[in-house]
Order: sequence, then structure tokens, then C-alpha cells
Amino acid sequence: MTFLLYAVGLLFVGMVAVFVALPLLTAGTSLMQASSPEDHADQADRARWEKQKTDAYAAIKEAEFDKQMGKLTEEDYQLTRRKYDTRAVEALMQLDRLAQSGQEQSKKG
Repeated sequence: MTFLLYAVGLLFVGMVAVFVALPLLTAGTSLMQASSPEDHADQADRARWEKQKTDAYAAIKEAEFDKQMGKLTEEDYQLTRRKYDTRAVEALMQLDRLAQSGQEQSKKG
């Protein structure tokens, strides 16, 4: 009876160990399948342009709110709006360019 209790306990500990170690082992295999440096550069560029787009949208929204609250004059609002509109458009154009180059790469590969 005692031996059976130890065996069940050992089996339970083994299952917990496998459960804990499994994500670590599978993460290692995905690292082994690392993509090319160009893919990493594209991902970094994409993240940078996505952040710029998101920041520009947030700044536009904040400027609109400040204008409604009376913190910005119409002239200041227009200047701020033009500045962040330009940044958002630039980010969108770059994201489109990256998407198109990604589609061309997938057609080649």
C-alpha cells in the first residue's frame, strides 16, 4: 500500500514537471526556426510605424478634446492637427509599402 502511494505521488510530481517544462521546451524549438534578419528588420519597422500611427491618432484625439475644453485656440488646433495628420499619413504609407513588399516576398518564396 505504501509503495502504491509513493508511485502515485511520483507519477503526480512527474506530470507537474512535464506540464511546467513543456512551454520551455516548445519555446526552444521555435527559436531554432528563426527567420532571416530581414524578417526581423521588417517586423521592427512595422512595429515602429504602427506605434507612430497609434501615437498620431491619440494626439489628434487629445487635440480635439483640448479644443472642445477650450484649452486650444482654433489656430493651435489646426497646427497640431496638420502636424499629426502628416505623421499618421506617413506611417500609413510606410505600412502599406511594407505590406506590399511582404506580399512580393511571399510570392517569391
